[in-house]
Amino acid sequence: MREASSQSVPAGVQHSERQRTDWVGYLFIGFFVVPFVLFNVLPILFGVYVSFTEWSIIGDPIWIGLDNYREALQDEWLRRAFINVVFYALIIVPGVVGLGLLFAIFVNQGWPLSGLARTILFTPNVVSATVIGLVWVWVLDTQFGVLNHYLAFVGIRPVPWLTSVNWSLFGVSIASIWWDLGLAFVLLLAALQDVPKDLYEAAEIDGASRLGQLWYVTLPHIRPTLSMVVTLQIISTMRIFSQVYVMTNGGPAGSSLSVIVHMASRAVRCGSVT
Repeated sequence: MREASSQSVPAGVQHSERQRTDWVGYLFIGFFVVPFVLFNVLPILFGVYVSFTEWSIIGDPIWIGLDNYREALQDEWLRRAFINVVFYALIIVPGVVGLGLLFAIFVNQGWPLSGLARTILFTPNVVSATVIGLVWVWVLDTQFGVLNHYLAFVGIRPVPWLTSVNWSLFGVSIASIWWDLGLAFVLLLAALQDVPKDLYEAAEIDGASRLGQLWYVTLPHIRPTLSMVVTLQIISTMRIFSQVYVMTNGGPAGSSLSVIVHMASRAVRCGSVT
């Protein structure tokens, strides 16, 4: 019957319907492709071109080849910023992924206060980075900070979280973990809720412990989501800016400087000179 009905339709009508469907598909794709090309691809290509020129926005760019890259490689602060970003990644990425998975498992179990924990953990993610930075400047203040106040109860001397060369990077990392935790938590919780309950029952019948169920059942099933969370967090950490700019402005002595903060400060200085 289907073959007979398809053969009864004229060839010109079939061709027009197929062509119309294709154009509709291109139209829907265009709503994403056109803005992506205009606001992502073209600015990147233009930035690559500008990197080979000397240009102060006013006037025509002057082609200088690799001189900008040679100057960048000789910049001591830029090298320090790249090293700091690597340390940021080594602290923030495991912290966000580990705590996000831990809290997601807690909420997924349906234990008491798990519903409240869901709201509390995700709330910081909807707050701007500037607000997060200002809040944590107050929390981590050396003399009047809340964290040092409670550390004093257990006999720990005040820690200069944001004013010491040895601690400033950790202070910014703590604020970043608290801010980024919400998204990782929600993604991992959604992945945990998709794991079939039958697998846990079968593992329990076979004598697997809670740790064994986590290792052999949970982690293999949430591996794609876990990989996505790690990738997103690495990208977010590599372009860290707002927390550093608000909390320390890269100081003291460049100990918390990030690449984006250094680029912004150089752009402001060059702009003021020109």
